[in-house]
Amino acid sequence: MTDVPLLLFTWRGSVFRVADGVQPPKAGSLFFCRHLTVRPGERVLEIGAGLGLAAVLAARAGAIVTATDVIPAAVESIRANALLNGVAVDARLGDAWAPVAGERFHVVCTNPPQMPTPPGRDRDDAEAAADNGGPDGWALLDRVIEGAPEHLERGGRLIFSIFEFLGLKNAHEKLEAVGLAPRVVARETQSFPRIGYERLDHLRAIDREASLPAHGLPRTVERYIIEGARA
Repeated sequence: MTDVPLLLFTWRGSVFRVADGVQPPKAGSLFFCRHLTVRPGERVLEIGAGLGLAAVLAARAGAIVTATDVIPAAVESIRANALLNGVAVDARLGDAWAPVAGERFHVVCTNPPQMPTPPGRDRDDAEAAADNGGPDGWALLDRVIEGAPEHLERGGRLIFSIFEFLGLKNAHEKLEAVGLAPRVVARETQSFPRIGYERLDHLRAIDREASLPAHGLPRTVERYIIEGARA
């Protein structure tokens, strides 16, 4: 017998194994999944799928799912959790659009790393990668939005989450700039993230829409699910 802990996460009738080097689902992941609606037969891509929570739930709903991540342990977790729940998920290793070059989907979704990281504070370990959104939080999201039109079918949807301090107006402008029609799918008040307190001065510096209080410690933060639809 080996002395190796086994962490399981159960939700919505599914069971997920949380492997070493892969973050367990947090409030943002659950919020994202509660408002991710897919239809049977739709081709769905999740970018940065982690342990495969959204991917597995989408497959259970009848979608044809591809899920990607840059962390090898996450890709193995996606495969293992799909098998554990009796669904098929095409799990691929790679960054942003690279693993699906030339392919199109009805739904592209991501709950990406989006915590703004002060210059010189970025790390390359797996735990940090799950939070590091680059200096302004948009490092991955900008690339996802830029490439979405060529990977979405007509009428297809890009769905992603953001913290309010990334800028709701900013998100809409980015989608409109690539020809996607934006709308807010859902909004939720969540506890302010612990890592956010460590970076509060930096967050205030990039908070162009003044969503954070100018003084004192914020206790909550608004999270949004945003959709950009292709005509």
